[in-house]
Amino acid sequence: MLELRQIAVAYQSFTVVKDVSFQLAPGEIGCLVGPSGSGKTSLLRAIAGFEAVRQGEVLLDGQLVSSSTQMLPAEKRQIGVVFQDYALFPHLTVAENISFGLHRQNKAQQQAKVMQLLQLVGLEGMGNRFIHQLSGGQQQRVALARALAPEPRLLLLDEPFSGLDADLRDSLAKDIRTILNQLGITAVMVTHDQHEAFAMADWIGVMAHGMLQQWGTPYQLYHQPANRFVADFIGQGDLLTGRMLDSSSVQTCLGVFRQAEPTKLTAGTTVDLLVRPDDILHDDQSPLRAKVLSRAFRGAHMLYQLEVGDGEKVSCLAPSHHQHAIGEYIGIRPEIDDLVCFARASIG
Repeated sequence: MLELRQIAVAYQSFTVVKDVSFQLAPGEIGCLVGPSGSGKTSLLRAIAGFEAVRQGEVLLDGQLVSSSTQMLPAEKRQIGVVFQDYALFPHLTVAENISFGLHRQNKAQQQAKVMQLLQLVGLEGMGNRFIHQLSGGQQQRVALARALAPEPRLLLLDEPFSGLDADLRDSLAKDIRTILNQLGITAVMVTHDQHEAFAMADWIGVMAHGMLQQWGTPYQLYHQPANRFVADFIGQGDLLTGRMLDSSSVQTCLGVFRQAEPTKLTAGTTVDLLVRPDDILHDDQSPLRAKVLSRAFRGAHMLYQLEVGDGEKVSCLAPSHHQHAIGEYIGIRPEIDDLVCFARASIG
């Protein structure tokens, strides 16, 4: 449904996006994540037709809509957009906001579509309210319904949950994913919050310095990050010093870890091994001990930062009924299934 081929976007002489390629099948949801200034919003605007591309191609359902020599106007792309500030009309009712883009339909068709969408987004009976009478989450649902009303072939969402509190962001992201799946709509969302991306996306692209660092499933990004930036940006983790014994095993202060698939690293290479908090299990019976440096209560879990070996640090996510004092030594049992190793000389 959507394909980007080596896209570059520039403002005058300054390139903000370069060499970005990815594709989405019909009904799939993709998310672009990254820090501020990474180019993700500029890329979304290029897909929408709000920005020209300096090079590359954007194809929508097999149709070329943007290249360096041609550009289909945004209003002819059949793309719905949910903006960061919702861009709702305060002087119109909820129903009038939703029906705003349906001027080619008669009144009866408009009313039927509005009723259908109000029910779909969970706002049944609220069509006569004005925007200021709604909560932030309800306003977001109105913005979604308005974008869906013309039945777009692609939906774009630009930081759609940024103005909402954390709990509401999480639940709304899941609700919107359910709605899009019901309708079979392909969507691309921009966010700086990886938790929103995990809640929404089939595919996630990590952006940095205008480039797509990795495009993959949430599982791939977490367990098989392509470089140090992705490893650091996605999830939480520590880098532990190690030495490759061969291409598929590494020696560390916590022991030797192996995997069936060989890495591209050779024996003797000094590496940093990515260790996630869920790779370190709390085990009172284990002879391997670690010193508690700090702890953070996370409800069902306690996140411990531990000192191991010669001053190296790892994190451990333990059930919260395991209460240990700072400075105490506790038993740990590493279970590292995926060897994510970066050569010490690497700066990628």
